[in-house]
Amino acid sequence: MQFIPNILFFILLAGGIGYFTINVRKLIRNINLGLAIDRSDQKNLRFKNMAKIALGQTKMVRRPIAGLLHIIVYVGFLIINIEVLEIIIDGLFGTHRIFAPLGKVYDILIGSFEVLALLVLIAIIAFWARRNVIKLKRFLSPEMKGWPKSDGNNILYFEVVLMLLFLTMNAADYKLQLLGAPHYVEAGAFPVSSWLIMPLIDNLSQSALIIVERTAWWLHIAGILIFLNYLYFSKHLHILLAFPNTYFAKLTPNGQFNNLEAVTNEVKLMMDPDADPFATPDPSTETEEVAKFGASDVMDLNWVQLMNAYTCTECGRCTSECPANLTGKKLSPRKIMMDTRDRLEEVGKNIDANKGEFKDDGKQLLGDYITKEELWACTTCNACVETCPVSIDPLSIINEMRRYLVMEESAAPTELNNMMSNIENNGAPWPYNQMDRLNWVNE
Repeated sequence: MQFIPNILFFILLAGGIGYFTINVRKLIRNINLGLAIDRSDQKNLRFKNMAKIALGQTKMVRRPIAGLLHIIVYVGFLIINIEVLEIIIDGLFGTHRIFAPLGKVYDILIGSFEVLALLVLIAIIAFWARRNVIKLKRFLSPEMKGWPKSDGNNILYFEVVLMLLFLTMNAADYKLQLLGAPHYVEAGAFPVSSWLIMPLIDNLSQSALIIVERTAWWLHIAGILIFLNYLYFSKHLHILLAFPNTYFAKLTPNGQFNNLEAVTNEVKLMMDPDADPFATPDPSTETEEVAKFGASDVMDLNWVQLMNAYTCTECGRCTSECPANLTGKKLSPRKIMMDTRDRLEEVGKNIDANKGEFKDDGKQLLGDYITKEELWACTTCNACVETCPVSIDPLSIINEMRRYLVMEESAAPTELNNMMSNIENNGAPWPYNQMDRLNWVNE
């Protein structure tokens, strides 16, 4: 009978980690639906960017208030969850505060965890107020209605509950230590729970305190496992993906257009006066034929762009900086990323339902999720790329979809078609014959 709690704990832990593993495998599968792209160069610079942006939060603090609050939650949540290791060991082996022999070091750790838990609670309340009381404009955009709004609040409620359970567990444990209850070794410092929670349970009997402590302990670890598995369905997946996303971010200048090798070679051939257009191609220099120019669906994007979509924090900084959006245009870079993720999830579910193969559902990212109006509203100014706190690049997706519209569907706006015709006929964007270019000199 004494091993039943340990067995139940093992089942809970195995179930939580097992379900998380299943979802991670789906995540990796979905990301790998994207086209191959090599991001293995300049490893030192990539590690530096990851340490600076993902770990150091350097882009978050460009907006000081939100940046400071986010750092408190980020650091607090990471450090406080170090105690999860102790909970796992205690749960599996039936011990209690296994790290208590660390003495003063343990006291400092637990005391620090409690202070951080209080700071996290304060930061979360501030975040909730910004969303629901102050109602910042960037959280009121059309794409933030429904699930995105609920998701943003759900995670805040989740974190409040986890922090309160942690403090309640500590307060009951501390009271039991003072009462000399067996199994509750005297260890730890409790500067927050001793005044915030203990007055609420001070008059409880020893047996009632044990029930409170055990209930909070079980709910805390169960809550952490639920939170872990909630991440896959939430924008908070960036907690895990921010690190690889910043590592694999492109190192070339923002907005630099990538040339298609097949098109480049064709242009070189046209410009070579000695080239024979009817000559048989040399197999050693012939490039693979491009199946599609640009992107109309998520499978036409590269895997880094798909990872970008999953990493999006939906913070709205990109949209709040976008000049097109600020002037009333339909474009929202945040919506571009959210739509890409939603379509990718839809494709993933299609594959799951069809035993590992994608069955054409008559839908695609372009048209069904993202409109032409949104794409052509973009000024390619890179404001969204510059401001993103986790190095997401919405512009690259916009450009690939524009490329598809121009090169596959000849569906560019009239102004752009006129410019391209002028370049083709006159060698310049203007509607003047090349022979007339210097006429202004005579005037």
